[in-house]
Amino acid sequence: MANALDSLRKDINEIDSELLILLAKRRRISHSVVEYKISNNKPIRDEAREQALLEKLISYGKSLGLDGFYVNKVFQTIVEDSVLHQQAMLQQNLNPELHGETNRIAYLGGQGSYSQLACHKYFSRRPGKLVELGCTSFIEITNKVETGQADFGLLPIENTCSGSINEVYDLLQHAQVSIVGELTQAVEHCLVAQPGVSLSDIKTVHGHPQPFAQCSQYISGLNEVQLGYCDSTSSALKAALADDTSAAIASEHAAKKAGLSVIEANLANQSNNHSRFIVVARKAVQVSKQIPTKTTLIMATKQSPGALADALMIFKENAINLVKLESRPVPGNPWEEVFYVDLEANIDDVKVKRTLEALKEVTEYIRLLGCYQSETLTAVSVQQD
Repeated sequence: MANALDSLRKDINEIDSELLILLAKRRRISHSVVEYKISNNKPIRDEAREQALLEKLISYGKSLGLDGFYVNKVFQTIVEDSVLHQQAMLQQNLNPELHGETNRIAYLGGQGSYSQLACHKYFSRRPGKLVELGCTSFIEITNKVETGQADFGLLPIENTCSGSINEVYDLLQHAQVSIVGELTQAVEHCLVAQPGVSLSDIKTVHGHPQPFAQCSQYISGLNEVQLGYCDSTSSALKAALADDTSAAIASEHAAKKAGLSVIEANLANQSNNHSRFIVVARKAVQVSKQIPTKTTLIMATKQSPGALADALMIFKENAINLVKLESRPVPGNPWEEVFYVDLEANIDDVKVKRTLEALKEVTEYIRLLGCYQSETLTAVSVQQD
């Protein structure tokens, strides 16, 4: 029986290898597709074609005995990978100086931090050797970029559970950097500790303030357990490694790399927990009109009734969609606020230029933080029986 099982596993391994070869071939062909789209000024994404393709694949998969939802999930992932790679290639073609042979990336924490996972995800689609620069604070990240010690900085800016990360928003008011990219990273919090340690043994749980906020409901249910605040998830992992009465909040992936075991999983207040990161650099980038684009700016409205409403009406009149509006206090100026605005628009669009000119009449000042490729893809809807 053992030999029969080994033979079956060998067959599966061979099929998996063949699948990888085909996926690599598909990606190479998609690179040729983007070259054609660049030459002929075609949009990178064709949602009508995506929908027709998925419907055809689901139908064919069903004829082979495969579940339609399974086929849809697999190929949605493949299509998303293809679109994001094509967008990244288009941006590299437009900004050849953006990525060199080496990309020095500053991010919060070190091995095992969520920022490290996000870093690898974003730069996996971009050329160049990755040099990681772990930092202990957000301001250290921007300082490294400003002084040229890092080519890029990675900053978490909001989370679906805990909301906006105010420290980062406040930092962007004064940091001399431009937003050049974004990504969304799934966050799966676990309680981790040394192998053999149980929940009843835990006296202290270590973590960054953000995971604590995102897991507040779980933490409130822990009896007689102290919280140890750390500057990053990687620091929390080190604390758990050093003490068999300590645990950390981290991902399962990070726990395994650190030699820790998962005690409990799925700790976040919401089951669908994601963090949005921005990528910053010293200089702004040009973004092609062939891909989805976001523009982020700061504006301070005049201290008069209806000033904010007047500013927002200008966006409406120019048919520009706002996807984020965040207010933050101005340091040293009590009761004054600035507004961070995310637009689904390219700074080179005529309507955006017209909007910015009109805003000057109803605001105290405006500062552009960056125009960048949007990596938030909405999956096409496919009807299934």
